[in-house]
Amino acid sequence: MHPETLEPPAEGGEEQDCVQEPGVEQGVEESAGDHGNAGQGDCKEESTPQTAANEGASGTELDEDLETIVLETEKLFINLGFDRIENLEEYTGLRCLWLECNGIQKIENLEAQTELRCLFLQVNLLRKIENLEPLQKLDALNLSNNYIKTIENLSCLPVLNTLQIAHNHLETVEDIQHLKECLKLCVLDLSHNKLRDPEIVSVLESMPDLRVLNLMGNPVTRLIPNYRRTITVRLKSLTFLDDRPVFPKDRACAEAWARGGYAAEKEERRQWESREQKKITDSLEALAMIKRRAAERRRQKASQEKGTRKTEVVPRALFR
Repeated sequence: MHPETLEPPAEGGEEQDCVQEPGVEQGVEESAGDHGNAGQGDCKEESTPQTAANEGASGTELDEDLETIVLETEKLFINLGFDRIENLEEYTGLRCLWLECNGIQKIENLEAQTELRCLFLQVNLLRKIENLEPLQKLDALNLSNNYIKTIENLSCLPVLNTLQIAHNHLETVEDIQHLKECLKLCVLDLSHNKLRDPEIVSVLESMPDLRVLNLMGNPVTRLIPNYRRTITVRLKSLTFLDDRPVFPKDRACAEAWARGGYAAEKEERRQWESREQKKITDSLEALAMIKRRAAERRRQKASQEKGTRKTEVVPRALFR
């Protein structure tokens, strides 16, 4: 990684005296240990954010190329316009790595990140998926907004659950054929690519655990007849398609449509609405019954209290 080179100090800058004008406070607060030397005329180096970051890193020196990186526990954020992934050898315990919004052209140098769960590489200049073999625990991968033309080299990730690869250059069935080998994939975002062949559905339906799918912005959504019904019927485990859920009612109606056309779908929808209305009616009747029982208990309690008061009053009248 090659951050911008800092400009050299102005000539004669090293010879300037560190003299504080009377009545003017220093920009950086001195520590308790500094006060003892305040009268000796020593020049103190001004504390910087990078100095503070290095002091809080448990004595580990950060690579000077990572001057403005914010380091948190198990997390690393880098979005400073770097064009390579490098100098991460010491970050062996990372769980999440954010590398979005850079100029990275190749996935590389991740051999030390064996504990990584989430890798964010969106908005870069990537053209190929590669060198992910060390990431055996990777769960989520974001490659959106790159220049990738083929999905490949992901079968080496045994627990990959989420793949976001929107806004790339995927076009044909062959470009996504590798998804058949990603058996644990549950969430797949292919939106805003150039997919137009309806045969991609055959690839998607071979993914046994696919639950969430986004194909919005692809020409194929207009080329598949009865797009939403077809996808719902053929992808048996799907619970969310594009911008809204696939409810059990939606699936039942789509399957009825596949069996008997629009008439069967209409009848299935009528039956679902009838059952839903019956549930509402039953709930209202149950609520009314609870109210009636509560009112009856209140009446009985009031009657018992009234009878008790009468038995207390009658004997007193007899003794008058």
